[in-house]
This record gives sequence, structure tokens and C-alpha cells, in this order.
Amino acid sequence: MRLFRLAKILRISVRYGLDEMILEHESSGRLVALTRMFFFWRRFTVPPAERLRLALESLGPIFVKFGQVLSTRRDLLPADIADELAKLQDRVPPFSSELALAEIAKAYGRPASEVFAEFNATPVASASIAQVHFARLHAEDGGFDVAVKILRPSMRDVIAHDLGLLDTFAGLLEKVWADGRRLRPREVVAEFAKYLYDELDLMREAANCSQLRRNFAGSNILQIPEVYWDFCTPTVMVMERMRGIPISQTEALVEAGIDLPALSRAGVEIFFTQVFRDGFFHADMHPGNIFVATDPAHHGSYIALDFGIVGTLTDVDKNYLAQNFLAFFRRDYKRVALAHVEAGWAPPDTRIDEFEAAIRAVCEPVFDRPLREISFGRVLLRLFQTSRRFNVEIQPQLVMLQKTLLNIEGLGRQLDPELDLWKTAKPFLERWMNEQLGWRAFVDGIKREVPNWARTLPQLPRLVHQSLAQPAPVDPTPLLAQIAATQRQQNALLGLIALLLLALLLARYFF
Repeated sequence: MRLFRLAKILRISVRYGLDEMILEHESSGRLVALTRMFFFWRRFTVPPAERLRLALESLGPIFVKFGQVLSTRRDLLPADIADELAKLQDRVPPFSSELALAEIAKAYGRPASEVFAEFNATPVASASIAQVHFARLHAEDGGFDVAVKILRPSMRDVIAHDLGLLDTFAGLLEKVWADGRRLRPREVVAEFAKYLYDELDLMREAANCSQLRRNFAGSNILQIPEVYWDFCTPTVMVMERMRGIPISQTEALVEAGIDLPALSRAGVEIFFTQVFRDGFFHADMHPGNIFVATDPAHHGSYIALDFGIVGTLTDVDKNYLAQNFLAFFRRDYKRVALAHVEAGWAPPDTRIDEFEAAIRAVCEPVFDRPLREISFGRVLLRLFQTSRRFNVEIQPQLVMLQKTLLNIEGLGRQLDPELDLWKTAKPFLERWMNEQLGWRAFVDGIKREVPNWARTLPQLPRLVHQSLAQPAPVDPTPLLAQIAATQRQQNALLGLIALLLLALLLARYFF
């Protein structure tokens, strides 16, 4: 199977000139000259970046998804390639209804007609990893309308083969491209593999969905479907069926009476709440995964779907990001530069004044402008270029955050081109910083630690007595000197033995 797949990849690569795009970076230039001589009939009329996108679409869903992930790594790619890869969409035909029913029977050990009161065999959505069908549970199970997500059959084998080939290509790229090692293509493939294998376990996705629903319980701006755990397996996930209008259909939203500027501001609040309050965020917020509720109870609130990819941040990450965002909003570029050095992301010998000036040149032009006049993609690209100049390491845990921020930009432009992201986000961040670092944070910290103090305080007298009763530490200097002297004696003895052996060998040889 891998040989047939490799043959197809080579055929498509030759068709779109991917071999030439890679080999032209080989320092000697001989390989690309040989390739052009061998394929003398080829003539390309479209730019290389567009040819790369077309090739990935021809290679199938796994390569399309790889291109989508790669498009977020603007720290590694030229701008034209990153922009072109961002256009990739999952246009995957659904698998047959017979296969879907077979997967359900395999997962539950009984047919779909016994698991569900009703099951629509026609899928309502199809992507590279799974597809979704609507169904209804039996009355004894609640009788709820549900969405059933079914993993594509034999996906693990297909992914394993394609990932093996991608890793081989990445290794080749490192060898023939002078800049290949700096771009770390094999690390990018390994990162992609991690996210892809996570998506293959629908129990993990169900857990992500459940966590987000718990984080936003009672929210009036974001709705997350309920997971029906009794019907979830690694290959089938059953959740509440959500009804709404896709966020990309702005005309339908206006007809439904949705306040688009308010909706765009709510989107910013949702993003910063997930990142800074929870450190757990939906990292695949493209328009296909976002709907808007129109029912009276939740009118105008977001509906999030597809939880295969989520991002997590530690308290250190959140604190660092909050300080940077606030410093950006306050135009305190020196604080931004210092935060990079303090976090260890920039070398300790970095010239703060030079780094500050470079950041100012990137960020100053974007302030006091509506969102329609700002391209966060371009700002991020220039920041990455600046970071590279100062040897700043792009942190892996922030890659998904960067991607999500770009998705937020796209949604914001679509809903309200006049949205001022800075003014919308700044009060939220300042409130969060006060909660984390201000007087309220100090009081909350004491409240959290009081139960531990109540357990530890009665033990303090005994611990102090044990510490005072211990004998004074022995000075190790004399012992170390004795060990060193013994070592020298042993070395001298070994040297003498070696000389004697050498003398005996020489005597035996000459006499």
C-alpha cells in the first residue's frame, strides 16, 4: 500500500513541480538542473505557492490537513506559501451509508436500529477524519435529538502510511535545503502527527467538549453541546444536536435579528475567557465549526462544534501572555522585550533597546485603527521575522493560540469590520490581571492556602525541634582531601604496574 501511495505522491509532485521547488534550494544547483533537463517538457504558469496548494489538495485529506496546520507556522514559512496554504479547505466526499452503519454496529455490537429510535443514514457534514449523522435516542434513553459523529473506517492505517511518507520527505528537505535544519521540518511533522492522532480518538474529543461545556456553564454568549457518554466510544461520539445559523451566513443572521457588532465583541470575550481564565481553548474556530443560536432562550449566542483540537496553557504561559497583551495595548514595548528575555524565550544577552525598537516598528502602525484596516496575519508575520532576527524561540504551546487568533480575526472582519479589538480586549485583560496579581488575588490565595495551614501549623513545633536536635553538619573538606590522596596513590600504583607489564613484554620480545 505504501508503494502505491508513494507512486501517486511522486506522480503528483512531478505534475506540480514540487521536486523542483525542493531541489532548487540545494546549494550546488546540480540537482535542479538535472531535474529540468529530465522533465524538459514541463511549463508552469502559476506561482510555486499555488502549485503547492493544488498538489496538497490532489494528495487527499491528510495532506490537506497538514497544509492547514503548516499554514499556522508563519515563523517557518515564506509569506506567499503561508497565505496560499491558508486557503486549503476540507472538501472530502462522505463515505457510504453502509459503511457508517457497519461502524456503528462494530462500535456497539448491535445495529443502529437498536441503538437509536431514528437514524438518518445521509450524513449532514463530512470532513477528513469523520462525518456526522443526525439521530434520535429511544424514549427510555431520554428521546433526545442527537448528532452522531463517526470516524472514517481504517483511518489509522492511512494516517500511519502518510505520516511515514511525510517524515521521509521532511528528512530529504533537511538534507537538500540549506535552510532546512532551521525550519525543523521533521519536528513540524511530529507536531502534526500528535494533533492528528488525538483527533482519531473520539473519546478524547468528547472529553474536550465536556470540559468546555463545564467551563461555560450558565453562559449567555457560548453554547456547547451535551455529551451522552453512554453512547460514546473511540470511533463514535454522540452529543446533543445543536440548531443555529452558520456564522458565515451574515445575511441570514441579520434577517434573524442578530446584532452583528455585539456578536463580534462576544467572540473576542469568548476567546480571552478561554485563554486567560481557563487556559483551555477551542483551537479550530473556523466558520464551519461556529453557529449562532436563534431560539428565544439563547438568541444571539455562539454555538461551538468539533472539539478534536484544543489548546492548553499553563499559569506561567497565561501570565506571560497577559503581560505581553497589556504591554502591547499600552504601547509599552520595552516591557514586551523584557518579558521575552525574562521568560527565557530570547537570549539573556539580547539588546533590550534594539529589541524594543524592532517591536515598536511592527506594532505601532496598527493602533487606533478599525479591524478592517489591520491584518493580524501580517502583524504576526512581521513579529516572527523580528523574533528570528533576535533568536527568539517560538514556543510550541502557542502555535494553536496563534492559529485561533487568526480565526478570531476572520470572524471579526466578517461580522463587524469596524470592531476595535484593542478597546474590546483591554478592559477584560486588565480585570484578569487585577484578579491574578492584585489585592483580590492575594486574598484568594490566602483562602486557598488556609486549609493547608490548618493541617501544617500544629506540626511546626515538632518540626522545629527535630531540626534543632540534628547534629551539626560535618565539614566534608578533610574527607575529600583523604579521598583525593588515596586516588593519587592508586593512580601511581597503576602507573607502576603498567610500566612493569611493558618491561616484561619488551624483555620477552627482545630476549
